[in-house]
Amino acid sequence: MKRPLLHQIVHGTCVDLSSEGKGVLRHGKDVVFVDNMFPGEEGDIEVLFAKGDFYFGKIKKLCKISKNRVEPRCKICSSCGGCEFQQLAYSAQLQWKTSKVKEQFRKIAKMDLEVLPTLGMEEPYFYRNKIQMPFGVDQKGNVYCGFYKRNTHVIVPVERCYIEDERAEHILSVLKKLMKAHRVAPYDEDSRKGVLRHALIRTSYYQKQIMLVLVTNVDSFPGRNNFVKAIVSSCPEITTVVQNINTRATNVILGERERVLYGKGYIEDSLCGVQFKISAKSFYQTNPVMTELLYSKAMEAAELKEDDVVFDAYSGIGTIGLIASRSVRNVLSVELVKEAVVDGKENAKRNGIDNFFMYCDDASSFMVRMAEENRHVDVLFMDPPRKGSDERFLKALLKLKPSRVVYVSCDPSTLARDIAYIKDTYEVKSVQPVDMFPHTTHVETVVTLRLR
Repeated sequence: MKRPLLHQIVHGTCVDLSSEGKGVLRHGKDVVFVDNMFPGEEGDIEVLFAKGDFYFGKIKKLCKISKNRVEPRCKICSSCGGCEFQQLAYSAQLQWKTSKVKEQFRKIAKMDLEVLPTLGMEEPYFYRNKIQMPFGVDQKGNVYCGFYKRNTHVIVPVERCYIEDERAEHILSVLKKLMKAHRVAPYDEDSRKGVLRHALIRTSYYQKQIMLVLVTNVDSFPGRNNFVKAIVSSCPEITTVVQNINTRATNVILGERERVLYGKGYIEDSLCGVQFKISAKSFYQTNPVMTELLYSKAMEAAELKEDDVVFDAYSGIGTIGLIASRSVRNVLSVELVKEAVVDGKENAKRNGIDNFFMYCDDASSFMVRMAEENRHVDVLFMDPPRKGSDERFLKALLKLKPSRVVYVSCDPSTLARDIAYIKDTYEVKSVQPVDMFPHTTHVETVVTLRLR
């Protein structure tokens, strides 16, 4: 295929943002996608490569700058890939996320829906309660940590991250120094040697509790106990330290085995008045402020009644189901990760909730069995992973026919695909985006559906 634009410098104007947040520049009949270029901006673009019918490039020179471009707090946001939008005004980020959701429904589901304005944060910084970083060592033997550059495994060193809980900065700084002092070597992916692969930090929003998870390439290492004592001594804010062992050659961060090295092995937090135990592997939303808003909107959408039977699918540690349980007759909750199910059952006990029944199973398989047994469900909450639901689940939903469905989605494209499958049976009553991840292209959406 002829590629006349490859490695050329082209001049043009950004006319739109793609669903991935890249600037869209048209050069004749060709389309060039450009990182960190916003609508209305004009400049010179170096075309780097082609994929399918499209080109991808980078800015060489900006000749006209958008009124929505701002100076980012983080000077490496473009290179680390964690915050694609820090140079875009927050109000413009929210507007784009609203239009992104609307556009995905139009393109994929063939539905022209009204989408409510995206709900944002008053202070959209330092919001992440889960931080995970790989480690490396430079030529001088100094340990560093950071994020993988987009589409690579090259670590971009980070001293301060403006979307992570501020308490993590001191812990990571201490950890780097103590790794060198205690000769705890960072893991090297190429040689598969070294000790520490990642540090994972989980923080509690409402309680002064912090978990440090040391993800190691080995079951044990010399001086481990002294290393942990030194960490806790330097960082008394840490309430528990867990070692997770991952010896596999994989991109998956956490391994199967773990042991508690200090403290209880978990932290506690609350959402919408319900207390939760959070372990190293628990799925728990990463923005506590916006999670409360997200789940409050989900509860409003469900219009819960005291005689309702609720089914909470893809439930994690049972957050949505446990919150709903205070307003209904009973809740069935299903989650595939066994550690999360253990936490969910314990969360029910610690909150004195006895109408919450949690099962460790595949959500689609469980849903199919419920449909085959003609079980009665009034309300379905579904909060699937990024890939969305599957046809087995949706077919069972159409057979089960709960009167109300609340779909909480982290990906507008798979959301639109799934809604298209059930739109003849269910009417979309509202679409509410929520900005769980400011300065990124991600958006959560709560969709309210009613049986026709």
